[in-house]
Amino acid sequence: MADPTAPAEDSTQNAKNHFTKAMEEAKAGAQALAGECRDKISQTTGEWTGEAKTKSDEAKDKASAFAADAKVKAAEYANEGKARTSQAIVGLSKMIDENAALIDDKVGPKYGDYARSASKSMQDAAAKLDEKSLDELGEDAKEFVRKSPGLAVGMAVAAGFLFGRLFKKSK
Repeated sequence: MADPTAPAEDSTQNAKNHFTKAMEEAKAGAQALAGECRDKISQTTGEWTGEAKTKSDEAKDKASAFAADAKVKAAEYANEGKARTSQAIVGLSKMIDENAALIDDKVGPKYGDYARSASKSMQDAAAKLDEKSLDELGEDAKEFVRKSPGLAVGMAVAAGFLFGRLFKKSK
């Protein structure tokens, strides 16, 4: 006599087998899809990294070029300022020389000699300023501050006061 539950057990077993096989196929498909995603992400990240590095390198090159241009311009302006300062000192010296005779007449020859001496010192200072490079002037300034810090601070305060008064009046 045949067992009446046998076909039901076979169909249940058959369904379980199909379900297990479907699950295995789904897992394999998910793993393959995950691998493709990892590859795509890796490829995209590599492209983005390459683009970012390129942009970064371009920005560095532009910044370096800008810095080099700024350094050249600053040196030009500093040299121009040095030349103008020297010219101003020479002009002031000439003005003092031109008025030395008047000082002799009004105040006395002793003060006229002081004016001529100051004028000569100013001409010498202008000549030294013209002869020295910006680097040499910077070193001289550092040496002056090292030797006489109090005097350097006093001169800075006086210059600040004068500039403050000058700009206050111009407003």
